[in-house]
Amino acid sequence: MHFTLADLVTDITQNAAESGADIVELQISETADSTGKGEFRFVVRDNGKGMTSEEIKRVEDPFVTDGIKHPNRKVGLGLPFLIQTAEQSGGGWKIESKKKPENAVSSEAAAPADSKVPVREGFPYGTSVSGWFDLGNVDAPPVGDIPGMLRTVLLFNGPSEMVIGRLRETAGGGTVNYEVRKTELADALGDLEDVQSLILLDQYLRSLEE
Repeated sequence: MHFTLADLVTDITQNAAESGADIVELQISETADSTGKGEFRFVVRDNGKGMTSEEIKRVEDPFVTDGIKHPNRKVGLGLPFLIQTAEQSGGGWKIESKKKPENAVSSEAAAPADSKVPVREGFPYGTSVSGWFDLGNVDAPPVGDIPGMLRTVLLFNGPSEMVIGRLRETAGGGTVNYEVRKTELADALGDLEDVQSLILLDQYLRSLEE
């Protein structure tokens, strides 16, 4: 069970990181009006191995698992939980994928972030998963700890690059809009798994949300 939307996004991003991708892109947007209502939307794209239409149908089924990612778990709840949560909270979801040819070589560079947080173009194969949620819906989970979630996904093994774009519009008219890249953070901080680097990374991500 995911208790926050941040937990759900973490799970979906981990799937992308384990897809054999060189690059994973995560875009998160959040809006709020004067009454505190708004929308939470995310997009996770990767240039990993991709899926066929049949494979997409299987991963949408909570009672199907490949037995590899979680060998002791008999069901896979990532995408099925996204679908259930989005539909129950007045939102929606979308999964798009193109199977990677066996002889393909990944060489795409991540494009600059767009302030409107779109589904990015440019990957000839891989998977895109998006979800959106009505934050004013009584069944919508709380957003959760976004900086803590970003710190977690930046440490996922697998892709050589993780690009994160964040847009948050507050009820008071303020806007938070930034992009961070795993490679640039590693250049600045060194080994991101080092204790001191983790502390600095957490402080930096939280400062961006202020």
